[in-house]
Amino acid sequence: MGSNWEITYFKPDKPGVSVTKTEAVFAFEASAAKECGVILYDNKGVEQRFSFSDEGRIGTLYGIILKGNPIADYTYNYYVGDQIITDIYARGIKGLEKWGDGANGARKTYGKLSDSSFDWQGDTPLKIPLEDSILYGLNVRAFTMHKSSGVKKRGTFEGIIEKIPYLSELGITAVELMPCYEYEECMFPEKVIPPSVSLQAQTFSNVILEDKTAQDVLRLNCWGFQKGFYFAPKASYSASFHPEHSFKLLVRELHKNGIEVMVQFYFPLETKQLYILEVIKFWVKEYHIDGVRINGFHIPYRLLAEEAALKDTKIWCTYLPQEDLEIIGDTINKNFMSDNDNYRQDMRRYLKGDEGLMNQVLYYQRRNPKEHGVVNYLADYDGFSLYDCVSFEKKHNEENGESNHDGNDVNFTWNCGAEGISRKKSVLELRLKQIKNALTFVFLAQGIPFIFSGDEFANSRNGNNNCYCQDNESGWIQWKKTQFSEEITAYVRFLIRLRKKNRILHMKEELMGIDIEGCGYPDISYHGIKAWIPDLSYMSLMMGTLLCGQYAPEKQEDFFYLAYNMHWEPHKLALPKLPKGVIWGKIADTSLPFEVQQNNACLEDENSVISVKERSITIYQAQKPAMGTFGSKKAVKGKKLRKDG
Repeated sequence: MGSNWEITYFKPDKPGVSVTKTEAVFAFEASAAKECGVILYDNKGVEQRFSFSDEGRIGTLYGIILKGNPIADYTYNYYVGDQIITDIYARGIKGLEKWGDGANGARKTYGKLSDSSFDWQGDTPLKIPLEDSILYGLNVRAFTMHKSSGVKKRGTFEGIIEKIPYLSELGITAVELMPCYEYEECMFPEKVIPPSVSLQAQTFSNVILEDKTAQDVLRLNCWGFQKGFYFAPKASYSASFHPEHSFKLLVRELHKNGIEVMVQFYFPLETKQLYILEVIKFWVKEYHIDGVRINGFHIPYRLLAEEAALKDTKIWCTYLPQEDLEIIGDTINKNFMSDNDNYRQDMRRYLKGDEGLMNQVLYYQRRNPKEHGVVNYLADYDGFSLYDCVSFEKKHNEENGESNHDGNDVNFTWNCGAEGISRKKSVLELRLKQIKNALTFVFLAQGIPFIFSGDEFANSRNGNNNCYCQDNESGWIQWKKTQFSEEITAYVRFLIRLRKKNRILHMKEELMGIDIEGCGYPDISYHGIKAWIPDLSYMSLMMGTLLCGQYAPEKQEDFFYLAYNMHWEPHKLALPKLPKGVIWGKIADTSLPFEVQQNNACLEDENSVISVKERSITIYQAQKPAMGTFGSKKAVKGKKLRKDG
């Protein structure tokens, strides 16, 4: 046992481990039927065992304090009978430092006892309201692993830090990191999970693939949706020997630039609800994260909602149970959010021209519940990237080794006339327009906009809609600049600036569609060929939406008119009459190159009818005419503007 350790037993109230320079406090849950205890390993791998005692037991919890040598020199595990167990509460893990190092089989893991002190330099949570949030999802490794990323420490937390100037310039308010806690990414043949099993149905137990050839290949789980060591940042995502410090540095530097940090967690079926709560509380307290995105089973909605320490923490779930909304819906600390129903599928269908969707489209675009936030996106890590949504109709997952049986078969996408890579000008122009249409849907909806990294510059996954095991150019973000990609990036920046500047585009509560201010306009209204008369028929694919800035808190913001036409033919829409002294100005048109689309025309006619080009969106903003300039009263008459502006 070793005489250089002072041993004390205590009765703990919860599992976990804490350390100082010379002391380690262990609390472990184990069956009382078998001998159990702690194993310490020195830097040469020599082990010492310390048995638990009934003196330090309460229920099935055991507590022991070891005091003596410098703790940082040791790693640890628990033992129960003949079984060696790595602590699921360990704050650092040894053994998984090198990404994909599984050529010699399963790796041995150990808990680390290193000091986790860090100079936060006064860092505090940013507490950005949900209505002001713009979310940006990324995979830590894939985000900067490609050489085109231009960073020195590729595929790491530090690599993201190098990209902070880019993220700041883009205008996002939060990064949402895919699982970056410690897990074994090597999927050994007997433990490979068929991607065809849906995420919600996976328990990540031992499942054998039907494809025998795939069983002989060591593959990597690049997404991390499996059981892991939830209290420890992933060591292979760190450019240093201290992943805890690397992650804290990332959070601190993002906060300095006004960007929040959210972490995504996956909890399999067997995970206890109290454990989930403890994990999230730990990351909020220890790592200063601003929010979590939770996938998995038995999510403890009520526990999370009732936890006082999480009232300022954003909590994003796929859905929120109706029976728990009364508790979740804290309107003072509005911090829960969910996906906006079937937004992704239905807006993809509308984008490609499916009929019978206009009522759903209008609902999704204005939906903004008082009690919780809703997140809008057309593409995420799963499924097609945004570029692939307009370039592929069928999945192309052959590289996954599942004979293309994995992933969703139905994606609600359209390839714009050619499957995959195309150099045809008409196809590329249509794809560019469709991507800008999709981005307009997301950023000008009232809910919380979310884009996945790379979608702002047309990153492709080569038609793979289940890229979970692609640690290569299919799975990595490619930062190559082209005229096509730069056009999209410029448009994203424009949409983000427009949204941030105008409160009516991101209100705190849902717009009602009535004139409660008595200003002559509802907060939101819909229009068709004639003003105030929308076409909601089954065949309709066009709509004009008027947003009245008088309902924003400042009550001095502009009117906006969003003209949607997802039909394959041009259509006319009426511009509603504005108050005296202002005229409509076109500020964006997805059918035009971005550099020439802004302020290219103003309309003064009170009963103007505009022609919206096929499969395009036009954005108008109320403006005061400046005499002697293009768009002024004099200029409008002199140029005899067409009705389409």
